[in-house]
Amino acid sequence: MAERQSYPSHLSDEAWELIRPVITASKGQHRSVSGHEGRYEMRGIVNAILYQARVGCQWRYLPRDFPPYTAVCYYFGRWRDDGTGQAIHDLLRWQVGESRGRHEDPSAI
Repeated sequence: MAERQSYPSHLSDEAWELIRPVITASKGQHRSVSGHEGRYEMRGIVNAILYQARVGCQWRYLPRDFPPYTAVCYYFGRWRDDGTGQAIHDLLRWQVGESRGRHEDPSAI
């Protein structure tokens, strides 16, 4: 398989290592009835979701070097509904805040 193109919206290695346990836990909670572990790399799914959020294209217009849009939509919907998406968002927001020297719980005052 050809190497995937890198986009500015892609996760850094550090960010991926931060959220990988959350995604692994989500996969463990939603085991396939057939035992199928999934054919797409989860990092590729996450990068496709981030690309779509940044660019704003329709799912169907995701570049072909991402996993199929149907798989990306499936995980997006599942993670949105089970709270995984919010957990990922919170971890990445925390990482950015920490890298900028901000407090974990910011206040307006």
